Amino acid sequence: MAPVRPGWLLAALLPAALGISVLTQARAQSGSGSTGASCSIPDQVRPLQLPSPATTAPTPTPPAPDGQDYRHLLRPTPAGWPVVAHWCVWIEPADAAAGTGEARRQADWLAAVDTALQQWSGLLSISRVSSPEQAQVRVWRRRPPLQRQADGRLRASHGRAVLTLVAALRQQQWWAEPRIDVLLGAGQAPLPLQATALHELGHAFGLWAHSDQAGDAMAAIPGGRPVLQLSRRDRATLLWLQGQSGRMPTPARPVETPATAPAPPKAPTAD
Repeated sequence: MAPVRPGWLLAALLPAALGISVLTQARAQSGSGSTGASCSIPDQVRPLQLPSPATTAPTPTPPAPDGQDYRHLLRPTPAGWPVVAHWCVWIEPADAAAGTGEARRQADWLAAVDTALQQWSGLLSISRVSSPEQAQVRVWRRRPPLQRQADGRLRASHGRAVLTLVAALRQQQWWAEPRIDVLLGAGQAPLPLQATALHELGHAFGLWAHSDQAGDAMAAIPGGRPVLQLSRRDRATLLWLQGQSGRMPTPARPVETPATAPAPPKAPTAD
């Protein structure tokens, strides 16, 4: 878990040191048009056409009284806060063809992710879906690739969340929506794995910052024991975020020629 510095949550606008993965993506999908709360597949998904940085500078949020949360570390994207009223979550299922040892590891991985998700389900409206195309949050059973740091060294991590802002066509209207891929390796012991899942899911559900207190699930540097439950500050920050205006989906303009659109800048990453 690397520190996250305040800044835009958008690859084109973020400094290279920012600790959040944000990408733009060209991808078309077909399916039934409906509202986002139904977990339906959009008619189309395209890259999001973004306003210029000069017109979207956010106003810094003052710290909460008595440090009761870490709201002041969060920033909206130019398309709004990357949170929705109802989350659709897909978790990679176990491989039915796995051998005994691998099947046990996959079962432990699923149990850790399920337990972590239950923590967030107490505060958010969440549905589990059977297809990744239906989901805003997709949890994959794979360790993130090595990440090159500013000093040139490679850094390994057990988990990483990647935010993608897209324009989704639903009922003949384009909407800005978040897509988050959570990469979570299966190589940890059960309790550290559960703590990592809790942390990365927090990023997925909108907490794109790191707390400076080790007792929080979203701490940049964990303490001596795995954090398996949301702290009071985690809950307070999430509840504050859910009460902000400008949450997604917001009206959007897609990039009209996704096949020829320039590739986005290389995005910074954080765990």
